[in-house]
Amino acid sequence: MPPNVTLLLERARNGDPGALDRLVPLVYDELRALAHSQRRHRGADETLNTTALVHEAYERMAGARTPFADRQHFFRVAARVMRSVVVDRARAQSAQKRGGKGRPVSLDEERLVPPERAEEVLALDEALDRLAELSERQSEVVQLRYFVGLTIHETAEVLDVSPATVKREWTVARAWLHGALAE
Repeated sequence: MPPNVTLLLERARNGDPGALDRLVPLVYDELRALAHSQRRHRGADETLNTTALVHEAYERMAGARTPFADRQHFFRVAARVMRSVVVDRARAQSAQKRGGKGRPVSLDEERLVPPERAEEVLALDEALDRLAELSERQSEVVQLRYFVGLTIHETAEVLDVSPATVKREWTVARAWLHGALAE
C-alpha cells in the first residue's frame, strides 16, 4: 500500500470524515490489484469475476465505514469481505439451483461463482468456520491466500509472522480442509 494510505487510515481512525472518502478510491485500486494478481497466478482470464468481486467488496467495505487500524487490519477485513461476497453468491446460486426463492443472479455473478461450483464454495465456507474454531491463524492464512490472493510473503507481513510460519500453517490448513471436505 502506498504510504498515503497509512496516513489516511490514521486520520480516519482519529475521526477525520474526509480521510475515509479519500481512502476508498485508493483501497479500491489495491483490491483490484490483489484480485488481478490472484487471477494471473491461477492462470485464469476472468476479468468479470475479478471486477464483480472487487466491486462488491469495495461497496461493502465503504458502506461499513470500518476504521482500519493499519495495513494488516485492512487486509484481514478485505479477506473476510471477499470471502463473504463469494459465499453469498454461492448461496444465491444454490438456492436457484434448488428452485428456491433466491433473488435472480446476473451473468457477472454467475461468472463470480459458476453454478457448478456453488456447493463447493459453501462446503469450503463451512469447513473454514470449523477450522477457525481450531486455529484462527490457519483460517486467516487460507482467507488471505485463497480469497485475496496474497503470496506467502505478503500473508506473513499482514499476519506479522515469518514466511516459514505461513508456509507451515498453509500446509496444515490445506491438509485439514482436504480431509474436512472429503467427509
